[in-house]
Amino acid sequence: MEITPIARYRGSFGSKFGIPRQSSLVEELEGRIVFEDGFRVREALRGLEDFSHIWLIWGFSANKPAKGSWQPTVRPPRLGGNTALGVFATRSPYHPNSLGLSCVRLQRIEDMELVVSGADLADGTPIYDIKPYIAYADSVPDAACGFAREAPRAVLNVIIPDNIGLSEKQKAALAKVLALDPRPAYQDDPSRIYAMEYDGKDLRFKVSGNILEVVSYGD
Repeated sequence: MEITPIARYRGSFGSKFGIPRQSSLVEELEGRIVFEDGFRVREALRGLEDFSHIWLIWGFSANKPAKGSWQPTVRPPRLGGNTALGVFATRSPYHPNSLGLSCVRLQRIEDMELVVSGADLADGTPIYDIKPYIAYADSVPDAACGFAREAPRAVLNVIIPDNIGLSEKQKAALAKVLALDPRPAYQDDPSRIYAMEYDGKDLRFKVSGNILEVVSYGD
């Protein structure tokens, strides 16, 4: 089967570092689904405005495993990176076909683009399909969830300078992202400066104990 991107996601993160590890963890993060030529057809969106959430089927474009190569086990960050589980028991990006599935809130349809919030995608991520979220079919409140029984909680207190050059809306989203601790589980060096791309600029921060401090943005 051959699949073709119907759209691209446009959002705040230029690389995978810093992106929330699941969708809906940071509802303040806003982005847009921009359709490719040939799929920018108004009739294809008829009725979508009646749904509050949608499913995105997308590709892990930052991962380029060799063709025919895959690993049957992975080490989820949620378990500290020390416990191996079967790849099909995780949402690791290293599945054989590198496909992702995310549920996001549909804020509005604007100029033939979908404004969404709560996505866990990098800027430029290819979108292969969009389906409406239907609560009676898609929600299973008493489902067993293995090692991921509870949503990740904020573990860091975040300090963002007032004069950093971000709007209050941007700072609110960024603070929630950073509070979840985007660092790899095995890194805890208080002297290290971490860098990630946020809204097109280089953002740097450091962590000491449970305090994360943004040290620069765009410099």
